[in-house]
Amino acid sequence: MTESSVHPALWPAPHASGPVDATVTVPGSKSVTNRALVLAALSAEPGWLRRPLRSRDTLLMAQALRAMGVGIEETVSSSSAAAPGSPDLTGEAWRVIPAGLHGPVTVDVGNAGTVMRFLPPVATLADGPVRFDGDPRSYERPLHGVIDALRALGARIEDGGRGSLPLTVHGAGALEGGPVRIDASASSQFVSALLLSAPRFNQGVEVRHVGSALPSMPHIRMTVEMLRAVGAQVDEPETGGEPDVWRVSPSALLGRDLTIEPDLSNAQPFLAAALVTGGRVTVRDWPERTTQPGDALRELFTAMGGSCELTPQGLTFTGSGRIHGIDADLSEVGELTPGIAAVAALADSPSTLSGVAHLRLHETDRLAALTKEINELGGDVTETADGLHIRPRPLRGGVFRTYDDHRMATAGAIIGLAVPGVEIENVGTTAKTLPDFPDMWTGMLGAGA
Repeated sequence: MTESSVHPALWPAPHASGPVDATVTVPGSKSVTNRALVLAALSAEPGWLRRPLRSRDTLLMAQALRAMGVGIEETVSSSSAAAPGSPDLTGEAWRVIPAGLHGPVTVDVGNAGTVMRFLPPVATLADGPVRFDGDPRSYERPLHGVIDALRALGARIEDGGRGSLPLTVHGAGALEGGPVRIDASASSQFVSALLLSAPRFNQGVEVRHVGSALPSMPHIRMTVEMLRAVGAQVDEPETGGEPDVWRVSPSALLGRDLTIEPDLSNAQPFLAAALVTGGRVTVRDWPERTTQPGDALRELFTAMGGSCELTPQGLTFTGSGRIHGIDADLSEVGELTPGIAAVAALADSPSTLSGVAHLRLHETDRLAALTKEINELGGDVTETADGLHIRPRPLRGGVFRTYDDHRMATAGAIIGLAVPGVEIENVGTTAKTLPDFPDMWTGMLGAGA
């Protein structure tokens, strides 16, 4: 069944008739799942990923690794031996069986930043050429940081001088590695991409960022922690190393049994529903400690008018019935910007969101898209050099376009809770990271609205 047949071109965003009161289970983290897949594929022994996210981006990653020779077996567990109060581990699990990487193959990256950036370094370790191609928008997303760095480390890559897709990595079965200087100000994924494969490089790698401030630092910290969890030695600025320098030593990686955390960024629209409707939403299995940027929602949404409580069952967020504007530097949590902008458009005072100029290079130009779509519903949003200024205005119904961007779709759904008549164009794009979003959304409202 095609995506368009499941979700019509225009999806009427449900309007909340009262405060929501619901408990939701958010699927696994895309960021963790795709990093875990790469590390497991490069390990010296098989490993398990339990409760992985099954979405377009993660299936593209799994498909690409399989094409290069990695075994990924999917199983479903129907029972759990978990102790009372601990997470239920029933459900899907992937067994990853490392193997010699090979070409020639063609990899479809879709429009997944993690796939298009994390896999070219992996492809340098393959025996043979690996061609990368993807959606039309993927051609516009920058890859120069990864391409230039790999060339400096000894790789042969053909990209027609574009610094973007499509491209071919001519794998030689190994990469020398060593020190490299890159400008990763366009995407922290440039750094993560090199670090993830570095233990398999002959000399490891020393990545030195030489550009302006790095965005999305929590994602780099996530990469470092996951590398260490599989036995890699990583020196980083956070632990006393040089500023903006990461060193990974060459080593074998261990196969692990990893349970994927819920995707906290994908929990955003559900927490926003509590804030917008003055209701209460519990997100199950919220981790007590995490490197996921989405954990910042606890602080951000509390500042905008709610309160939260973290318990062994999950995070319960309660709206106060009022939404306040916020001045926030979102440079470390840029992926949260669309949802925060949607809530800010419904607030009782203006908001300024800064530090997110790099969002112009994401799935779409998110700053331009948010400005245009909110303003077409009657809003007053202006772009700044590195963000948005949002002045709340009474909004009206209308079409909210997504530009094939999953976070635009969920932002429109948030606005639709408070504004009757909002229609989301191509809500099916949420399948990129949050399968079944429309059913989860209507189910949440059915629980208490």
